[in-house]
Amino acid sequence: MNNAGVMSVIIAFVLSAVLGPVLIPFLRRLKCGQTVREDGPGSHLKKTGTPTMGGILILFSVVATSAFFAKDYPKVIPVLFLTFGFGLIGFLDDYIKVVGKSPEGLSPWQKILGQFLVTGIFAYYLLHYTDVTLAMRVPYLREQYIDFGMWDIPVLFFVVLGTVNGVNFTDGLDGLASSVTVIVAVFFSVVALGTGSGLEPITCAVVGALLGFLLFNVHPASVFMGDTGSLALGGFVAGSAYMMELPLFIVIVGVVYLAEVLSVILQVTYFKLTGGKRILKMAPLHHHFELCGFTETRIVAVFTIITAIMCLLGLKGL
Repeated sequence: MNNAGVMSVIIAFVLSAVLGPVLIPFLRRLKCGQTVREDGPGSHLKKTGTPTMGGILILFSVVATSAFFAKDYPKVIPVLFLTFGFGLIGFLDDYIKVVGKSPEGLSPWQKILGQFLVTGIFAYYLLHYTDVTLAMRVPYLREQYIDFGMWDIPVLFFVVLGTVNGVNFTDGLDGLASSVTVIVAVFFSVVALGTGSGLEPITCAVVGALLGFLLFNVHPASVFMGDTGSLALGGFVAGSAYMMELPLFIVIVGVVYLAEVLSVILQVTYFKLTGGKRILKMAPLHHHFELCGFTETRIVAVFTIITAIMCLLGLKGL
């Protein structure tokens, strides 16, 4: 690992770990407590009141660390923008919910507008200010790429928004989104360092920030990341993949995100088609396993192990 990668991990970890004991009591004083779904697993009721918006730790650590290296590593800028942009949308949503005491947060059209705006700016920057193409490298086929031509931009919007919401759905158990995404961030760090893409300051910063955040987010969590963290991490994953021309690899390394979002789509679709029947006990998928009797820690461990294995397969696919 080069110096930028090592320093990014260390700086982001220290920022996240040191700021945690400062931010968490502050969030508690603001009464930024999590509201737990009454129709969810009964074991989650004890989490009511646990501070959320902890994603501020992740976002601040990643942005501060990456910005420090941005002059020498300009390719981090679009990924940093996508991470910060989606993190800001998540922050506004969280703030309105927990501080403004509005259960709905941002309205659906405000969320959609914000996500489309951030994604559109990212796409424009990619096309006009970088040498990155929108062609996608095909896993396991050496140097083979898919170019969708006139559909490149619609596909980009689909991939980015799908990934962001997949990570958001994954954030439902103590340490789940953090543990899964730190493995995905390690995958992107290995690829960035191995290919000389110049993205290692931000990929390694996410590794360090999440390791620091996990000190407070593992079961029993003393803080949740909220949409501030989950949307920011989704932006990071999608942005890193596009900057390295690896969007198709998200299906492999982000298989947990994919399974979570598909479980919601299947549940809602089946519910509507059958007039109220459910294909799963509860969606997203991690809640289904909870209601099947698995503990939070076991689900997190299994999902993280699956992600690690899939990331190894992803490296093999390069």
